[in-house]
Amino acid sequence: MTMLQGFRIALHALRLNPLRSFLTMLGIVIGVASIVTVFAIGAGAQLRLQEQIRSIGANVLMIMPGAVYQGGVRLKDGSKLTMTESDVQAILEQIPEIQAAAGSIAGTAQVIHEGKNWNTTINGTTTGHFMVRDWQLAAGRYFSSAEEAAAGKVVILGSTVAHELFAPGDDPIGAQIRIMKVPLEVIGVLDRKGPAQDDVAFVPLTTAKLRFLGSASNINRDSVAYIIAKVAADGQMAGARSEIESLLRQRHRTAAGQEDDFKVQDPAAAMEAQQGAIRTVALLLVAIASVSLLVGGISIMNVMIVSVTERTREIGIRRALGGRMRDIRLQFLCEALVLCLLGGAIGVLGGVTLSMTVARMAGWITSIDSEAIALALAFSIATGLIFGFYPAHKASKLSPIEALKTE
Repeated sequence: MTMLQGFRIALHALRLNPLRSFLTMLGIVIGVASIVTVFAIGAGAQLRLQEQIRSIGANVLMIMPGAVYQGGVRLKDGSKLTMTESDVQAILEQIPEIQAAAGSIAGTAQVIHEGKNWNTTINGTTTGHFMVRDWQLAAGRYFSSAEEAAAGKVVILGSTVAHELFAPGDDPIGAQIRIMKVPLEVIGVLDRKGPAQDDVAFVPLTTAKLRFLGSASNINRDSVAYIIAKVAADGQMAGARSEIESLLRQRHRTAAGQEDDFKVQDPAAAMEAQQGAIRTVALLLVAIASVSLLVGGISIMNVMIVSVTERTREIGIRRALGGRMRDIRLQFLCEALVLCLLGGAIGVLGGVTLSMTVARMAGWITSIDSEAIALALAFSIATGLIFGFYPAHKASKLSPIEALKTE
């Protein structure tokens, strides 16, 4: 008997009892669907993190305000702004590994153009911000030195804001928009960085302080909410970070043993660590889902053993008519394989459907990976071979005479 004949006989045998066949393969269906779904959600989460890492830019350090003591009370991180524009200038001038740096303040406001308006983030910064983040223009230009020094009424739009304020085909460059009743000329539109990054409008730092947001601190008008700095090479990140910490401790007159009033962070490294954590969780969930495959395999073996017992007389007739032991073994092994293959195919369809449903309802990014589908199907085939072998071997060992005596 060939393998093809074995599969035909197996399909015929399974069609005789479709409900039992479906219930038998249910464990495989659930296991494969779980593996495909977990891989899709995990791959989607990693894609999202990779987009965020790319949107931040390469070799970027972020300096944020740290915890400070006021009246003997330790305030939480960021409760008091401790960074200034002078710190930015000192970092640029005294640390050779730093290519560009920029201080920023941010808030939210309604942006209006003719009959359209949009609520977005207003970021006051300098042209160095775009250099640090490798953020190119889709149209127009960056701020000039004169505009940065004289609080020029100009704005650079993120692609989302430009899309919301201007009709397709309209050129935003040179148009007038209003932010908190202040008219501003659009001088640039930025390239896309990702949905979470493009919903922003940039104005010169001086413009934001004087016309919209005020100073980042009511005490010090030189203060900024955070600083970003670009390091020249990946291998210089640790050294540049150490030099920034040393410089700021000196500038802020931090005594030996006293806690820093700032924090230097590497956002890309933090996100890569998060990516590793997502991979670990995904593998853990796949391991849990694999238990369903194990349970499904045991269920198939159990049903196949019952099937061999029920069909003992049929096996005896086949052996009496010249059927060889390997033919009997192949027949029952094919039945187990068909159950697992059908269960795997249904599980893949269920997993893809579930992934798309989760993406639509929860707003997550999911990515259907062909390798994950191949892996899940390979697991189901292996399950069929492993758990189908014993019942098939048991059937092939039956004596024709003893089998024919069975009622």
